[in-house]
Amino acid sequence: MERVAIIGASMTQFGERDAWIRDLLAAAGTEALADADIDASDLDHLYVSNMASGEFEGQTGVMNALAHDLGAVPAYTQRVDQTSASGGAGIYAAWQSIASGASEMTMLVGGEKMTHRSTAEATDVIASLTHPVEYKHGLTLPSFAGLVARRYLETHDAPRESLADIAVKNHRNGLDNPHAQFRKAVDRETVLSSPIVADPLRLYDFCPITDGSAALVFAPESVAEEVADEYVTVAGIGGATDTHVVHEREDPTTMRGVAESSRQAYEMADMDPTDVDFAELHDMFTILEVLQLEDLGFFEKGEGWRAASDGITHRDGELPVNTSGGLKSKGHPLGASGVAQVFELYRQLLGEAGDRQVAGDVGLACNVGGFGNCVTTTILEGPR
Repeated sequence: MERVAIIGASMTQFGERDAWIRDLLAAAGTEALADADIDASDLDHLYVSNMASGEFEGQTGVMNALAHDLGAVPAYTQRVDQTSASGGAGIYAAWQSIASGASEMTMLVGGEKMTHRSTAEATDVIASLTHPVEYKHGLTLPSFAGLVARRYLETHDAPRESLADIAVKNHRNGLDNPHAQFRKAVDRETVLSSPIVADPLRLYDFCPITDGSAALVFAPESVAEEVADEYVTVAGIGGATDTHVVHEREDPTTMRGVAESSRQAYEMADMDPTDVDFAELHDMFTILEVLQLEDLGFFEKGEGWRAASDGITHRDGELPVNTSGGLKSKGHPLGASGVAQVFELYRQLLGEAGDRQVAGDVGLACNVGGFGNCVTTTILEGPR
């Protein structure tokens, strides 16, 4: 099987945007085509990762509209919805389209328009991904996060401050990301004194509601060698699910979808966690960064909470995590988040991340749907 390359990428400004989903998708798609130096007519396949344009905006058929808006007709189009892991699932679909030989030029565009809805309305749309048994009792993802955070902190005797340190780190990283929603530093005291949302988690433990889009252009490595000056390759990719009903899990602080998807990605790449130089993790809540660090194999169970507090995951640490600012600072437009994670890896691997640049040849992204219900892990390798 020929290796799959990424030859172009883009990311729009994340935050509150005066633009609808079609505009956001078209903006990212246009920029990615320009970055790859190809025309829309060169595309064989066009994927759109999007969770809820119908629910948020009353707009469906966004993939066909995008093909029209970009001039990509008659490319095959498909919308990919895997809740908040839609971006990662879109990457998997785009990778498959190239790896299978079905396409020689594929673009993925991820996007979501959310901020025009109230926080309560947006939370309710997102909560619809939970199992009906849990949903009817009023459980939402923030409430799951609070319950799991309490379980983790008590089980592993971890200090509450360790989660605050993750928020502080990711906000610091977001300062240097011109696309981030919140380019604002915070300190421990600010995080720990912010309003309680789901005890023990407070406002600054949660990512914001966000509009935005991002895009990636994929091609076989043999094509990339002909059309691109520089490119990165997908060394490994894996996807997995966990129980839909969270309370049926043997241990809610273990994310089996993360562990299994990363096992697949490591095996495909012929790598292990020690080969990864930096990572973009799905920190929708601060506790999720801790759980992923452990289930991806970077730390033993019960030790991941030390990572930010000890400086290991800082930008100048042994394993920089969320150099983009993460979902926490960068923002979380559901369908775009997984795509934006890989955009950050792409820029880092090409040495184009500006003030947030770190050293390394291998980057990993983990995009989580729901509370670990579905997960995609992607490993990228820099130019050889």
